[in-house]
Amino acid sequence: MAQRPVRIAAVAAATGFLIQAVFQAALALGAPLGSASWGGAHEGQLPMGLRIASGVAVGVFVLAALIVLGRAGFRDVPLTHGFLRWGTWVLVVLMFLGALENFASSSGWERFGWEPFTLILAVLCLFVALRAGPVLRDS
Repeated sequence: MAQRPVRIAAVAAATGFLIQAVFQAALALGAPLGSASWGGAHEGQLPMGLRIASGVAVGVFVLAALIVLGRAGFRDVPLTHGFLRWGTWVLVVLMFLGALENFASSSGWERFGWEPFTLILAVLCLFVALRAGPVLRDS
């Protein structure tokens, strides 16, 4: 059974990924938040290509939430043990790279909002990856 702190970290990370999914869904649907995303190069609504990319990102962030929850031992995650184990490590790397990318962005929203948010997600994913032990499905 995964320890309680690992489960808490996984729920926190999953919540963060779902917040990102909602944000990306808003962008995909045309919310005027372009300056807070995709490098901040677009004021207002994103161009169609980036709106489509945001739509794809919704699915990626939902998958990320499922990966950390499954890795922490929550049941009903329809992913294989190997996918959960490796997927968590992929998320660690991607979130640290994303934090660096946001830090280097010209967008203040990304530098001072998304950068610390993404860095926290990276640390949470790292904690889950290191402390979850074998992939279990216990409750």
